[in-house]
Amino acid sequence: MIALETGAGRPLIALHGFGVDHRIMLPLEQMTSGMPWRRIYIDLPWAPGATATASSAREVAAGVLAEIDEHLKDEPFAVIGNSFGGMLARFVAHERREQALGVATLAGVVEADHGARTLPPRTVLFSDPVTLERAGADRDAFAEQSVIQDAASLDAFRRFVLPGLRDAEDAVMDRIAEDYALDDLPERTHPDPFTAPALHLFGRQDDVVGYEDGLALRAHYPRGSFVVVDGAGHNVHLERPELTGAAVRDWLDHIDGEAAPRPTP
Repeated sequence: MIALETGAGRPLIALHGFGVDHRIMLPLEQMTSGMPWRRIYIDLPWAPGATATASSAREVAAGVLAEIDEHLKDEPFAVIGNSFGGMLARFVAHERREQALGVATLAGVVEADHGARTLPPRTVLFSDPVTLERAGADRDAFAEQSVIQDAASLDAFRRFVLPGLRDAEDAVMDRIAEDYALDDLPERTHPDPFTAPALHLFGRQDDVVGYEDGLALRAHYPRGSFVVVDGAGHNVHLERPELTGAAVRDWLDHIDGEAAPRPTP
């Protein structure tokens, strides 16, 4: 499952969303540049070259947990996930609460049932005809979720999203899509508040997972920052990279502050 490991320091597990692969999480390389964190990118079962198999979200989650246990043993870690990977990140953080230094989600899935999600209307805030023309055969895939349809967003989409979309194993995704939910929300399975630093960042114009369902979890995370970003949809970390990067660095700084030894009075 581990596709790439870079940097040095404390482990930061990165979990991607449904239908893409670890490359959608690679903006973390720039966001965490110079920070004492070792990025560990995991590919989920539909990704090209993935050796793990699964037929449900529960099996995917169990596989991720087993991979982390084998690779890190008892080493403390933080975990960040995007979309479906956000749901998995919350699962991992709660199942390994004593080991987890913190959890972050970027446009994370909270309500697994698509029909039960609270969603804003589909909105495109900016669309550049020249960019859409330049997108060519990639136009439909790019325009389907993009709220800001400009050159920078297209370039990010082609670099970080499109390769995973093209290479994903449809048969594996179809199986998991039929059984997409965990047994319950991690916050209900483990009802005690999650007291490590947390970040939950959403796009205000995200009509795929929304943000209202995520905000409903805020009482469970007393050390959590809940950020709703205007001018961003489901690809919030690609459409608003500077703001997302600042939020991620702030989250990691909080973890570093918690882990740093206190000076002797």
